[in-house]
Amino acid sequence: MTINVASTRVTGLDIRGLSAGYGAAPVISDLNLHVDAGEVVAMLGRNGAGKTTTLMAIGGFVKRSAGDITIDGNAMGGPPHRRMRGLVGLVLEGRSVFPPLTTAQNLKVGGVAVADALQLFPELEARLNVRGGNLSGGEQQMLSLARAMCRRPRVLLLDELSFGLAPVICERLFSSVRQFAADHDIAVVLVEQHLHYAAQVADRAVVMSQGRIALELPSSELASRAGEVEQLYLGTAEALGEEDSHRRAPVTANGDGP
Repeated sequence: MTINVASTRVTGLDIRGLSAGYGAAPVISDLNLHVDAGEVVAMLGRNGAGKTTTLMAIGGFVKRSAGDITIDGNAMGGPPHRRMRGLVGLVLEGRSVFPPLTTAQNLKVGGVAVADALQLFPELEARLNVRGGNLSGGEQQMLSLARAMCRRPRVLLLDELSFGLAPVICERLFSSVRQFAADHDIAVVLVEQHLHYAAQVADRAVVMSQGRIALELPSSELASRAGEVEQLYLGTAEALGEEDSHRRAPVTANGDGP
C-alpha cells in the first residue's frame, strides 16, 4: 500500500499540551488546539482566562514550560523575530504602530510595499504622509493589519481588533481578515470579547476558562448559545457590559475612542 505523504501532512497551526506563563505558575495548562490553513478560530473568555498568553506563547514572547507548537507540520522555536519572518503575524490589543513614523514609513519598517497595503485598505492612501500617532484608531488598526497580513504569514494572531472602535469599522476589519485568510490559506486565531463579531468572522469558536479550553463549538451556534456561553464562561451580559465600560473608551462619531 502506498501512502501519499503530501496528503497526510498537517497544515495550519497545531498546538499540543501547551503550558506557559509568566512565572512559576502557568497561566495556560495542557492546551490543545488545531487551526486549519484558511480557517478563522475565535478565542473567547473572561479577562485572565489565558487568551492573550496563548497568542504570546505561539509568538514566542512567553516561554512555554511544556507542549509543542507546529506550523504546517514544522516545529516552532527560537526567539520571536525568527517566528515573525514569514511564519507568524501578530497584532496586539491597542494600536501596533510607531507613532512618530508616517503611515508609509510604518509600512516600510514592516517590510511591506505600499501598493500591497493599499490593495487591502485603500482608505490609507490619503494618509500615507500622516504620522501614525495622528491617525484615527480605525486607521491605526488598518495599518497594523496591513503590515501583518501583507507579509503573508502562515499564522495570523489577532488580539481584540474591535477594541474602542465603532461597529462599522469593526465590520470592515473583520471582513478583510476573513477574505484574506480564505484567499491565502492563512490560519487565524482571533481573540475577541464580542460574541456577535466572533460569529460573523470565525468558522469555529473556543471558550477559555482558567487557562484551558472549556468549550468548542461552530461559530454558527454562538448566537443560539450566547446566553450559555456568557453565563458559564464570560459572565452575564450585564456583568460583561459593566466590565467593558471600565476597559473600553467611549466611541465617537468617526468610529474611534477619544
